[in-house]
Amino acid sequence: MKYFFGILGAVLISITGLAQVYKPVDQGSSVEFVIKNLGFNTKGSFSGLDGSIRFDAKEAEKDSFDVSINAASVNTDNDMRDSHLKAASYFDVEKYPRIRIVSTSVSGADRNGHYTFNGKLTIKDKTKDISFPFDATPDGDDYLFKGSFTINRRDFEVGGSSTISNSLIVNLTVLAKKQ
Repeated sequence: MKYFFGILGAVLISITGLAQVYKPVDQGSSVEFVIKNLGFNTKGSFSGLDGSIRFDAKEAEKDSFDVSINAASVNTDNDMRDSHLKAASYFDVEKYPRIRIVSTSVSGADRNGHYTFNGKLTIKDKTKDISFPFDATPDGDDYLFKGSFTINRRDFEVGGSSTISNSLIVNLTVLAKKQ
């Protein structure tokens, strides 16, 4: 009997050490971008988060992210510009409805919640390596992830040559609910 309880205890301890699964949600989250257009900053956002996050604050090597957003949700507070961004020359949302980011590794777990995301960003079926720092803050049973990175829109064939800057900043604030 002692043997049985010993094994049961070991199993329970090992289960609690596993990375938890979280689901990103729109409410409390934001996926925003800033790009220069004619020398002025233009801001926009996306919604429609979906995916899965496996996260263990103490063991980053076990962490994984597979998250996407709805490309058709692009919003710059200008309906005409938003329609243009949804067209084939930019995001081509009918052919490529999702923008996806998938981790290949997460590193740097520290007691202050600072990590480094390494992975792949896919826009319009073009996939590029990406790496950026992020913070993970517990929110009850959930987590709030915040990070920022810069990409070149031309790497993903988003828009042609124009008065719009090639580089843009993406700011992520993702609330993930424990599953």
